Amino acid sequence: MIDLPAPIRRLGREMRLPKSAFLFQSDEAAAAFYFVLSGEVRVFKLDKQGRELEIARLETGNFVGEAFALVRGKYPFFAQASRAARVLAFRTADVERAIIADPAAARFFVSLLARKCVALSRRVESLGMRTVRQRMAEFLLSRCGGEGGCRIDLPMAKGELAKSLGTVGETLSRTLRLMREESLIEVQGKTIRVLKCSGLKACLG
Repeated sequence: MIDLPAPIRRLGREMRLPKSAFLFQSDEAAAAFYFVLSGEVRVFKLDKQGRELEIARLETGNFVGEAFALVRGKYPFFAQASRAARVLAFRTADVERAIIADPAAARFFVSLLARKCVALSRRVESLGMRTVRQRMAEFLLSRCGGEGGCRIDLPMAKGELAKSLGTVGETLSRTLRLMREESLIEVQGKTIRVLKCSGLKACLG
């Protein structure tokens, strides 16, 4: 979560998005980027068969689209409000003028892009080098701070969770079923109870 300094916040223009409204679509010219003030924005791509691959879900305190806007490229993905949201829109031209005029603004945006590169690298590693079982274990452990007995209410439907983990619903259901059979978790609807944190940690190697 990023805390915006007041001079940076003043560069943005507040927008309100109803659920399912798009901030931008793939292949649009990237003339602006956005900061989530409230609600949630999901970022996804479509493969050649038209299937969605969810990249991220961004809540309060996250930017989206900044790298492509600052190089005046095109957005390579879709950004859509998964629930009603408020965002700050930063026009590329306004940000470029601020960067030229104010070294503090330049440092802020350089740092922002550097953190995004690190986060992307970790995401690529997670999807490319970890199994679905490991990704699911990592997801659960990130929301469970104890040694077991944690109750996790999923913030999305299981089909959407599958997309966010880079897989499909059938594979996720099979992974959850195996974890249940191993007494690592219990599942009731959209609620998962972690029984053995140590077992999930073992999944990560």
